[in-house]
Amino acid sequence: MIELIIGQEASISKSFSDKDVELFTKLSLDNNPVHLEDDFAAQTIFKKRIVHGYLYGSLISAVLGTKLPGPGSIYLHQEMNFKKPVYLNENVTATVKVTDINHEKSLIYLDTFCTKNDDKQIVLAGKAIIKLV
Repeated sequence: MIELIIGQEASISKSFSDKDVELFTKLSLDNNPVHLEDDFAAQTIFKKRIVHGYLYGSLISAVLGTKLPGPGSIYLHQEMNFKKPVYLNENVTATVKVTDINHEKSLIYLDTFCTKNDDKQIVLAGKAIIKLV
């Protein structure tokens, strides 16, 4: 098993453009107009279009698969609690933090969250379990 310590963390950041949302809509088949139509979104509690939660939540997978624990990570479990909306072109940072390690079973337990870079608001909070192979 790669050497990890409790408290270790890693992050990745990205902003999501209109094109990103359009591509995700095609891949996910989630064509909810709150993500795609300005007029529709203006009539909602959000007042403008929002990025799909699973789109910015996918940054967590990027961290887990490329940085911490990194290549060889197998996603077993993910909880995601969406706290606040993310709007187009807002920069979001996904962070994962090791909270426990089961060396016998090669399991890594992590806190996962996404924050907006402009005001550090948590927009997603959750937990993940990863198996190392």
